[in-house]
Amino acid sequence: MTRFDDIRLLRIQYLRGPNLWTYRPVLEVWLDLGELEDFPSNLIDGFTARLTGLLPALIEHHCGVGERGGFIQRLTEGTWAGHVLEHVVIELLNLAGMPTGFGQTRSTSKHGVYRMVFRARDEQVARAALAEGHRLLMAAINDDPFDAAAVQRAVDVVREKVEDCYLGPSTACIVGAATDRGIPHMRLNSGNLVQLGYGASQQRIWTAETDYTSAIGESIASDKELTKSLLAACGVPVPEGQVVADAEAAWEAAEEIGLPVAVKPSDANHGRGVSLELTTREEVEAAFAVAEPEGSDVMVERFVRGHEHRLLVVGDRVIAAARGEIISVTGDGRSTVAELIDSQLNSDPRRGVHEEFPLDHIDIATDAKLQLELKRQGLSGSAVPTSGRVVTIQRNGNMAADCTDQVHPEVAHAAVLAARVVGLDIAGIDLVAEDIGRPLAAQGGAIVEVNAGPGLLMHLKPAVGSPRPVGRAICDHLFPDTDANGLPGRIPVVGVAGSRDTAVLARLVAWLIGLGGRLTGLACGDGLFIERRRVDIRDCANWDAGRRLLMNRAVQAVVIENGAQTILRDGLAYDRCEVGIVTDLEGASGLAEFDITESDQLVRVLRTQVDVVLPGGAAVLNAADPRVAGLAPLCDGDVILYAVDPQVEALTKHQAAGGRAVLVRQDRVVLAKGSSESFLPGLGRLTVWRTTHAGVDLSSLLAAVAAGWALGIPLNLIGAGVEAFEADFQAALDSLQLSQTLAPEHQLV
Repeated sequence: MTRFDDIRLLRIQYLRGPNLWTYRPVLEVWLDLGELEDFPSNLIDGFTARLTGLLPALIEHHCGVGERGGFIQRLTEGTWAGHVLEHVVIELLNLAGMPTGFGQTRSTSKHGVYRMVFRARDEQVARAALAEGHRLLMAAINDDPFDAAAVQRAVDVVREKVEDCYLGPSTACIVGAATDRGIPHMRLNSGNLVQLGYGASQQRIWTAETDYTSAIGESIASDKELTKSLLAACGVPVPEGQVVADAEAAWEAAEEIGLPVAVKPSDANHGRGVSLELTTREEVEAAFAVAEPEGSDVMVERFVRGHEHRLLVVGDRVIAAARGEIISVTGDGRSTVAELIDSQLNSDPRRGVHEEFPLDHIDIATDAKLQLELKRQGLSGSAVPTSGRVVTIQRNGNMAADCTDQVHPEVAHAAVLAARVVGLDIAGIDLVAEDIGRPLAAQGGAIVEVNAGPGLLMHLKPAVGSPRPVGRAICDHLFPDTDANGLPGRIPVVGVAGSRDTAVLARLVAWLIGLGGRLTGLACGDGLFIERRRVDIRDCANWDAGRRLLMNRAVQAVVIENGAQTILRDGLAYDRCEVGIVTDLEGASGLAEFDITESDQLVRVLRTQVDVVLPGGAAVLNAADPRVAGLAPLCDGDVILYAVDPQVEALTKHQAAGGRAVLVRQDRVVLAKGSSESFLPGLGRLTVWRTTHAGVDLSSLLAAVAAGWALGIPLNLIGAGVEAFEADFQAALDSLQLSQTLAPEHQLV
């Protein structure tokens, strides 16, 4: 059998925004197949059988055939190794719990070299999947030792990266809900800090904490004694209790309060260190030892009989509720307690050590609270209970059964009041009651804790009952209304794509938006600007500079210049835009590293700018180049064509169809809608204007006017703004510096 050298991975780049492949981030890999270029899959003996034996779920890949088994058909008929690698990587991601459906592989102009891409929510996860997929594929090609255990090890490597790098389930459900509403998101750190929306319209979340979550409220919630005193003062039922300094004081407090009691840390969460229904001095003192390491203080409280419940409050409503269950095992006269836990509890597929499992794995060796519970029953992990004996394993912390529909309105009112009193917009309210369907006072129930940043998994994946749309509730809480255009979390974004005079064009568009009253950010070849202040003198026509603007909470609109190289190297900095401008298809000579040598190849690249225009927005296209004008059908929104020559064919056809256009007649700028035309008010003869604006190409002027028109800027303001624009960049900077020197109180901080 012929042995093949490894496929060479020539270049790997993560396209972080919309790109020539798709709207979403992808990992793009340049591959050199080497001698495998001459050996498609059907010419490698036994390869298809070996590969499908290792990854049987490849049968589900439709591939270009469009039906189940499509990829297997391609393997049988013969397809190239780059395409196979794409599907192997996608399948590893699927097996690792990161479902991925998008991938493409295309040949380049160089023999045996391909560009392979696949959907990648996280770069590090994608790189891990690529490395493991590459190793698996070469083993299958060369019939090297690789079995099901090796596949599982590869999947585990990818899954570990997913767990390390991807958003936690609580954050992910909120982000998913935002995506469903068309709200963009940006991850701000390697953890769960996420920005929803752009610029001044953004909101931030950190798991289930938001911009509205009060730091004071969070501090109060972490102090259980203070929380109880505030709730009691407002009429919320709480169990009486005391903070104690040592085990002896804990017993004294228990005697004063009256047995049974609960002992808990004063500032721990998730039931850690909590012991319930304690009736003896030995139990209370042992519980103190369990609680003390978990918090700064220890509390002794009256034990409230009933089931534990967790109510999720978002804003002024209870969104979801879960009931806790007492967990037990039943002895068989042969097995130890530890063995019973593994066979009767840990065997439940809903239990696991990872966040995606609704129930926790129980480890008797590390759970001091469990050890204490067993001791109270005269048992240990190695004890063998008699047949039929019920052994309690956990009394709290098992919020696994959804009971949202059973919550009594008075109970919901008390929970919302508790969150409001503490000062939390989102809170997990822990209460104990015999029946959640009855008012608390009538049954001696009480609220025992108020938690900031509550976990959401119990409501997303309850062990019993229906999941609740808690992510959508939090998203709606943050974005209760949409703006006038029905775009929650969005600000006007203008993208300028092309190479001809685009920096000046971007500056002119930003100038016009600023005159319209919005604080505008600008990223272009001339630098990074906030309003008219240049904050970075470097070339900022790139992804990073664009993201800096979108993260800025002061910015109410942004203009971002995107050359073809930016789209090819990084993708766009934004997911969608209100206005997308394409000026030309020049500059192919500088893109050889991307296998682009002709201007016609740039159509596929710059169409990205048109693809991302929002349905309520507009594409502004240069009608003088029929290839640019030909991008119009790709736009989800309106299209405005522009050209200096009013007789350009694309322009006349567009007008004849009732479309909008900006053109020149009688030495004036004309705005046309169908056959109706009018001069741009506030701007006179162009020959006069050009004497003082020699730095602005006439086509760029028309594109800027079209962008302003698309944004709804008053036409007279557009005309006056164009007249006042300082085309000479250095002169504009000198003028700005002078104005700031004369009027420092107007400087932007």
